[in-house]
Amino acid sequence: MAKLSDFDEIGRDFYESMPMPEFTYTPWVVPKPIAKARVAIISTAGLQLRGDRPFSVNSTDYRILPSNASSADLVMSHISINFDRSGFQKDHNVALPIDRLNEFVADGKIGSAAAFHYSFMGATHPDKLEYAANQLADVLKKDHVDSVLLVPI
Repeated sequence: MAKLSDFDEIGRDFYESMPMPEFTYTPWVVPKPIAKARVAIISTAGLQLRGDRPFSVNSTDYRILPSNASSADLVMSHISINFDRSGFQKDHNVALPIDRLNEFVADGKIGSAAAFHYSFMGATHPDKLEYAANQLADVLKKDHVDSVLLVPI
C-alpha cells in the first residue's frame, strides 16, 4: 500500500484534496450483541473465486465468496499498480479473514459466520459503488446478516 510520503508533491496534493465523507457517531440501530450476531466479510481487495471473471478498471460490482473458500480458491485481480499483494500471497486472511472469523465463531465470541462473503474492487470512487452497495445490503438482509467486517485494502 502506497503512503502519501511515497508520492511526489502533485500526487500528494491530489489525494489530500479529495473530499472525504464525515460520519456521525450515532448508530443507526441498536446492534445485536456480537456473541449472537451473524457476520459477513466485505473486502475491497478485488478478490474472486478461481474461474470467476476478474475485476477490471472501474469495476463497480462485487464478487461472492463462499465461507468455505480456501487460499487455493481465491484469486486477487486488484488493478492498482500501487497495491502490495505479498501479504495476501502469504496468508489470504490479510485480505479476507475467513479463518479468523470462523475461530471467533468456534470460540463463541461471534454468533455465526454468513455462508457468503463479498469483495469489491478497491481504488474505485465510492459514488460509483453506491448501486452495488445497495444491492448487497438487500442480499445481506435476506441472509439475516447483523454485522459486517469491512476490510478496506
